Amino acid sequence: MSYVRGFLPWIAFAAVSGVAWQWAALLSLAIGAFFLVKERRAGASADGQILDLGTVVYFTVLTVIAFADPHSPFQDYVSGASSAWLALVAGGSLLVGRPFTLGIAKRSAPPALWQNPVFIRTSTVLAGVWTAAFTLSAIATLLCEATGAVDALRILVQILGFAVPMAFTRHYVKKVRARAVAAAATPAGPVVDPRAFPAAGR
Repeated sequence: MSYVRGFLPWIAFAAVSGVAWQWAALLSLAIGAFFLVKERRAGASADGQILDLGTVVYFTVLTVIAFADPHSPFQDYVSGASSAWLALVAGGSLLVGRPFTLGIAKRSAPPALWQNPVFIRTSTVLAGVWTAAFTLSAIATLLCEATGAVDALRILVQILGFAVPMAFTRHYVKKVRARAVAAAATPAGPVVDPRAFPAAGR
């Protein structure tokens, strides 16, 4: 459940922001900071906490804005801004050659497999899919907010922004693992340990 855990602050904000966005921002900041510290104490590396760091930065800024001016016009676009920030974090990790999905996968994959080309390519593909999903979600959500679309439509867009890439992740990782198992069973095939792909689909 590595991906679900990483997005818990964002899920919490989406659930509470309709009532009081400043307290929702503070709650999400607390959740994000808790997991950031917990994972760091457990020995997590910096590349494994790209999403956690991005989450804490975003909700720190949002908490300051929300409490400084609870009636800020930014409140009307906060959902779209959240998706846009996630797209920036995910896309930025790709641009610097450290896809955030790779760090998540390393949490449970043996260190000996971290340089496996298939392992790295799988993480890169997944990071690209998440980036695309967040980008499309940000555009659609901002359009909903700008046009005053019903909340149900905006919420649906945000749910799809997480659900679609998560479903793709599970499907793609299973497909890659199946290929690895088949290759390992073929004498002439390349040796690819299927243990290289346990975390990405969880």
